[in-house]
Amino acid sequence: MTLLPAIDRYILRLVVMPMLGVFAIAATLLMLDKMLKLFDFVASMGGPVGVVFRMLANMMPEYASLAIPLGLLLGTLLAFRKLATSSELDVMRAVGLSYTRLLRVPYAIAITLAALNFAIVGYLQPLSRYYYEQLYFELQSGALGASIKVGEFTTLADRMALRIERSRDEGRQLGGIFARVADAKGQVLAISAREGRFLALKENPDTVILRLTDGQIIQNEPGQTPRVLSFAQHDLPIDLPAVEAFRKRGGKEREYLLPELLRIGWSDQVSPQVRNSTQASFNYRMVEVVMMLMMPLLAVALAVPPKRSTSTLGVFVSIVMVVAYHKVNEYGQSVAALGRVDPLLALWGPFVLFSLLIGWMYWKVAYVPGGQPIAALERFAANLGKWARRLVRRNPSARRIEGGGDAA
Repeated sequence: MTLLPAIDRYILRLVVMPMLGVFAIAATLLMLDKMLKLFDFVASMGGPVGVVFRMLANMMPEYASLAIPLGLLLGTLLAFRKLATSSELDVMRAVGLSYTRLLRVPYAIAITLAALNFAIVGYLQPLSRYYYEQLYFELQSGALGASIKVGEFTTLADRMALRIERSRDEGRQLGGIFARVADAKGQVLAISAREGRFLALKENPDTVILRLTDGQIIQNEPGQTPRVLSFAQHDLPIDLPAVEAFRKRGGKEREYLLPELLRIGWSDQVSPQVRNSTQASFNYRMVEVVMMLMMPLLAVALAVPPKRSTSTLGVFVSIVMVVAYHKVNEYGQSVAALGRVDPLLALWGPFVLFSLLIGWMYWKVAYVPGGQPIAALERFAANLGKWARRLVRRNPSARRIEGGGDAA
């Protein structure tokens, strides 16, 4: 005995596969765009390549919070579009299955994903954002082992200038080394060597040894004649610069957990600026999660094309509406954080309007015979296609291209 009726299992299969595909594609596209920027940044800072993937891993919760609603919307829309274009939806309606009954499985998925997204934006995303900022700070400060750039002078501990002409074996073997070392007494050492390599000290991790081979040392002291010394091997200790400790979590409202936002945003002991920013962040996260419960209704409203039509306009309109609503929420959060508009009005006002629009669109397709919420757009798109075809027919050059050229 199965837990779900056959119709629900069928709809589940139709929804899940495109939903997972959309989620994977959206997350991948967002990661690829960020990956290119991170590779450029890490390369310019001379950091290890592995830190790029650590930073991307910390960005995944933020990408997931955007990709999950889009995957839910398009997964449901494509499932019901397939039912509509294959006339299966008409059969289901004819045997007494309403749209509300058919939405049982999509809403079960929506509630589950909304709970998952709530955990992501409320708890996981703030922590991952903080760790991302920490990696960014450590990369800039050199705490991740930033390498010395070849062909450039690098200042170490404010008393040493080092230049390396060649680097092999991932920086383990160095060639064409020049170093200038000065101390507090005014003594200056100019050191050149054919080769060298860095050695770590277990007993003192703040100091490394640059072991030089086949070189010369020019020692210059105030009031004395410079001395030149040749060596076959010379160990030059280098004090690593002190790395400043990263700040504690909570420097930005995006790094606060939901309970922390509630505690700070409605406290009388914080400044109005902090109160506005935390309240705006809290309402922004909540409204993004709650809106997921409207995605199945929007998907069904835009999934059913006109009769005897295979138009994909609904897919395009759904993406535009969701992206536009997300941008409106981002703008509302920014305005509310500045204290210009109340967070409830700036964020929940668009939510109410968007929900009313979705409710009307669903009522139109579900309860009005032959109702099409985007009928005007469908007619405009159809007329635009006709005008384009007429324009092609009237264009002689286009006719020649279509016909393969004039006959000889």
